[in-house]
Amino acid sequence: MPAALPLKQPVKVGQLLRRRLRELKRTPRELADAVNVSEDYMADLVAGRRRPPAPGRTDLYAPMTKFLRLHRNDLPTCARAERAAGPAGRRRPDAEVSRQVLELCLPERQRVLQRRLSRPDGAELDHVIVGRLLQVAQGFVNRKLEDEVGLRMAATRDGCTYLEARMRLLEFLDADAESLTPRDCDEFLRPRITSWDIDLETHAMRIVLK
Repeated sequence: MPAALPLKQPVKVGQLLRRRLRELKRTPRELADAVNVSEDYMADLVAGRRRPPAPGRTDLYAPMTKFLRLHRNDLPTCARAERAAGPAGRRRPDAEVSRQVLELCLPERQRVLQRRLSRPDGAELDHVIVGRLLQVAQGFVNRKLEDEVGLRMAATRDGCTYLEARMRLLEFLDADAESLTPRDCDEFLRPRITSWDIDLETHAMRIVLK
């Protein structure tokens, strides 16, 4: 089967995956094996039940592109368009997540920030803070994901399979400020971030890492 024709315009990621799997006479399970993700994760992505990963997620899109013989930018382009066309408006981060994040702020600044976050316009600031800290933690997780030997050792130590450990990291990399959970904070943010502060005028942040 030759490589796919270049896309004339973006389509939904799931639609592109379904079409290409049908053309190649392959299954979502085979694609999951090629990308080293769980069958359920790939089935949800193919069916359109899962929001596509960010366009820069080469850890997923590169092997998918190779397996499906797509052009290099087809999947990232479709993901970018689909994510941009998502529901208008944003939900505020989970209240418990915001509380845990505020606890990591410099103690002398917590009361000031708490008052600012409680204002009607505090939701945008909440998004900025949680989003920036999330990006920092995801950078650590990306590096951990690249260390297959270390991840296999960690999986053995934690009593789970390598795929289970890998999927936990991938699920965290799929998170954004709105979907971040308290468990994510406990497992990924708090162990890596000592403290943070933010300039309320410019929103520039200073983040101290462990």
